[in-house]
Order: sequence, then C-alpha cells, then structure tokens
Amino acid sequence: MPAADLFAASEGDSTTSTLPPLAVRMRPATIEEVRGQADILRPGSPLRRLIEGSGGTAGALSAILWGPPGTGKTTLAHLVATAANREFVELSAVTAGVKDVRTVMELAARNRDLYNRQTVLFLDEIHRFSKAQQDALLPGVETRQVILVAATTENPSFSIIAPLLSRSMLITLTSLDDSEIGDVLDVAVRDERGLDAAYTLTDEAREHLVRIAQGDARRALTSLEASAGVALDDAPAGRADEEPLEITLAHAEQAVAQAMVRYDKTGDQHYDVASAFIKSMRGSDVDAALHYLARQLEAGEDPRFIARRIVIAASEDVGMGDPTALQTAVAAMHAVAQIGMPEARIILAQAVVHNALAPKSNAAYAGINAAVSDVRSGRGGAVPAHLRGSGYAGASRLGHGKGYVYAHDEADGVARQQYLPDDLHGKTDYYQPTDRGFEARLQERWTWLKERLGRN
Repeated sequence: MPAADLFAASEGDSTTSTLPPLAVRMRPATIEEVRGQADILRPGSPLRRLIEGSGGTAGALSAILWGPPGTGKTTLAHLVATAANREFVELSAVTAGVKDVRTVMELAARNRDLYNRQTVLFLDEIHRFSKAQQDALLPGVETRQVILVAATTENPSFSIIAPLLSRSMLITLTSLDDSEIGDVLDVAVRDERGLDAAYTLTDEAREHLVRIAQGDARRALTSLEASAGVALDDAPAGRADEEPLEITLAHAEQAVAQAMVRYDKTGDQHYDVASAFIKSMRGSDVDAALHYLARQLEAGEDPRFIARRIVIAASEDVGMGDPTALQTAVAAMHAVAQIGMPEARIILAQAVVHNALAPKSNAAYAGINAAVSDVRSGRGGAVPAHLRGSGYAGASRLGHGKGYVYAHDEADGVARQQYLPDDLHGKTDYYQPTDRGFEARLQERWTWLKERLGRN
C-alpha cells in the first residue's frame, strides 16, 4: 500500500477517514500473536484454559487482569470472548453504571437460556467502579451468568472489593521488555494491517521508539504511527509512490520527544517509586536515588512531599553516621517551600546526594523503637527518687531530689548515679552505635560513659 494511503484520513479522503489507529489495527487476533506475558499464557495456565474454552462452562472462571498500560489487557479480554465463540460485551467503568451492568446480566441470561452461549463482560478500569457498582457484578459472577474479565492498572487489593476478588482469578501482567517491544514495531511495519511495508524503520529510530515506549506496546505503536506521519510530511516532492519511506531518528524524535512517566500520585506507582527512592538512598546508590527523584518530579509529585521523605531518611537511615545530613535535609525542606519548581529540583538533588553518600546508621532509630517497645509492654517502673522534681512545696518531705548529683559539679561532667527505673537499670542497651562515619567516635565515648555511669 502506498505510504500516502495510510494517512489519507488526515488529508480528508472520505474513503479512509474511519481508518482505526495503528494500535487497534495491530491488536493480536490469536494467542500466538501476543507479545510478552509468556508465563500467564503458558499451555495449561488458567488464562490460557479460559481463552481456549477448556473445561466448558464449569471451567469458565472470571478474571481480573492487573498490569500497566499497553500490556495486553484488552487484547486478552477479546481473545477470551472470540476464541471460544462467546458473546462479547465491553463496558468502561468511566461511563457505565449499575443500570448498564444489569442490562448486560439480562442479555447474558437470554444468551445462556436461548442459545446456550456464554457472555463475556469486559469491564475496563474497574477500579473506578464504586463498592455499590462492584456489588452489582457479584450475582452474575457467582452463578457464572457472565464471565467477567476486568482490567485495572491499580492494585486490586486496594481498589476491588474482596467478594469479587475471591470469585475471580487475579492475573498479573508485566510490561514488555525491549526485545518484545521491538518485535511489536517490526511486525507493525511489515504487516498489511499496519504500515504494510510502505515504510522502513532505521535502527536508531527503532531504538528511540523502544526506549520511549517504556514497555507499553500501545504507546510504541502510537509513536510509530506518529513518526510515519512526520516522515510522510517530510517526503520529497516527486518521490515514487511505491517506494518505501524511511522513518529516521529525526522523524521519531520530532513525533515523540519525551517519554510519558508512568506514575499515579494517589495509586500504586506513587508508593512503589517513593519506596524505591528511599531504599536507593538507604542503599547508597546515588544514581538510582536521583533517577527516582527525577521520576517523581517529572510526574508532578509535590516537591514538599519528597523533601519530607528526605528529612525522615536523614534521621532514620543516616542518623549519627553523619549528623549533618539531617541539617542539609531540613534546610532543603525549607528552601523547597520558599523556592518551588523548577529550581527546587536542584535543592532536592543536593539533599539526596548527601543522604545517599553519607555513612549509614539506624542506631538512633532502632534505639527509640526498642525503648517504645519496652514502654508499651509495661516495662519501666517509678522514676528514681533522686531524679524526681523538687521545685514545689512538700517535695523535700517526700524525698524527691535527695541524693541527686549535679553533673556539672563533677570533674569530667558525668555524675555516677542511676538514671533508669529499677527494672531497666543494667538490663537495657537501646542505643548501640555503629563503627561507621561520625558514629565510630560516639561508640568509643558511649562505651566509656556506660562504665562511668555504672551501667556495665
């Protein structure tokens, strides 16, 4: 097919103005055409059996497909319906309501009773359904009146009601790897449903489209289609119609200049990226920490949220290994609040680098946790009498403050006396300094202090 025919819709040709997007035209029609998801589609797997109709009606379990965009959730739903000649109904949780669900249930009952034919209900973005709307699905799923195939990009544990989860298979899809995305592009370039060999793709352009897709097959195909459009616009006058057009890196970069950051500030990605960010600082991988910082910022995360995470990490993970890390983090938090983006990224980066490179110690964090645990379990008796407040009338008659030694009166500034309650004295060791960074010096002093205090 001449290249121009593939984009005639944009030039007003009414004969091709309804040409579907490339991602729709290239949707796999068989299991063999599916790229990625080899594990969940292996022979004998629950999803494969559902698609192939193995086990008949008795084996037709509903399924929740959970995974990032562009991993094949809609494709697999279509395969569940078509491979076993089932009736297929598609709803979107964005626009559908309980009334629509009940209409589908009535249709499914009619198909089953009159034609002995199963109905597949594909519900996209099920996480957008309220609890009441999800409840409306239960009777049909319970009796297998319908085979529900629901798709979601959100963690089902948080977004789908437990009764529906318990009646369905939970199938986790993963992003495609680079080689699989490359295969998707190669097939689309030569397949008659796609660009039908009217274009060629340079290695540099292919690499750019693979990278920009980030494991999303739909995004890869959409980017390829946009790149082909740029190449067509850039084609020299007088070029032979049957001559394939070359899609170059320049065409691909012009069509898709920036990767879409996969991130939801209130969903699973928010917690996953934030977790990876904190763990990378803790693990001293400054490059990884900066990467996750960039992902949060590019996705529009509130820089003040990020700054607060850095402050916590500076105390929890760096602690007395480098006490100045907390100073840097607190200063960054205040500076970010005053300055804002985009310059705030520089301030945050400085604090991240300091945190990541600093010697690590969680001794203070572990110490307060151990102390809190003792308090909650009832340990810790009365405050020793010599430490009790004596600045009120009658305190001296109670013996409060009697025998207290003022530390500054001692030659070395340390008074040898009991500070812990009786049941903890000599039995606790909350703070255990490491031998890393600044804390190595504290370790030696704390050992001496415990001896001086009579704690050993």
